[in-house]
Amino acid sequence: MEIILGKTAGFCYGVKRAVDGAKEALKNNSKIYCLGEIVHNQSVIEELENQGMCFIKDINEANGETIIRAHGASKDIYEELKKRNIPIKDLTCPNVIKTHEIAQKYSNKDYYIVLIGIKDHPESIGTLSFCGKNSKLIQEKEDISSLLNEIQKSNKNDILIMAQTTYNSIKFDEMAEILKDKLQGKKIEIKKTICEATQIRQKETIEISKNVDAMIIVGDKKSSNTNKLYDISKENCKNVFFIQKGEELDIEKLKKFKKIGIMAGASTPKEDIEKVKYRLEEI
Repeated sequence: MEIILGKTAGFCYGVKRAVDGAKEALKNNSKIYCLGEIVHNQSVIEELENQGMCFIKDINEANGETIIRAHGASKDIYEELKKRNIPIKDLTCPNVIKTHEIAQKYSNKDYYIVLIGIKDHPESIGTLSFCGKNSKLIQEKEDISSLLNEIQKSNKNDILIMAQTTYNSIKFDEMAEILKDKLQGKKIEIKKTICEATQIRQKETIEISKNVDAMIIVGDKKSSNTNKLYDISKENCKNVFFIQKGEELDIEKLKKFKKIGIMAGASTPKEDIEKVKYRLEEI
């Protein structure tokens, strides 16, 4: 059996920065709050909880130093923490911060902002709060029709199209082209705010999945970027397995394949990836 492990599998810069920053903060404070999961990976969450981190769903539960996770937060969260004089440790991914800055800039210029991303994802929700009232978050091509009605009602002629940093790169390009065609006569600016690491990882996943008998995607099921890798792999390979840990591998099913690819999401720890590879090498 030949095993191909993606070179870009595992922690991206933004996730590593957030996790390392949280661990460093815990050295100086026995209890720190984090609004939501710092990254979407259960292994990481459990490790940090064991070190004293308290993950909360509601900002009102924060009673001390609070971490803003890699996904970022909405403007009202920052305002509430400052209002209550709660110390903030902002570990938002720098690429997400850039999207906030772009959204705020174009909102100030009175643009209608179209954000393409996952509707219930915390990053998208946070970014949307910087886009102003003339904005809409869309996820699929099917959302375009209602978006066009909203733009028409707004009477805005200047339109910005941007993306959640971990959105599917190919889908973004397709949707942006459709919008350009549908909005002819208006001033359109496109900011492909999908981070470079995400685009490179998705391209590598395409290449690997096209050249293997089976593909294994390692990561948390709640991870947006990992789910994208799974969807991409399914487009190119008939046998795709989405697992969180090596123990989930179905060894009997995998024995029949001669060439297996492994790719992992940006929030998947190196240890989880190595366990998967080790189990495959045992076959």
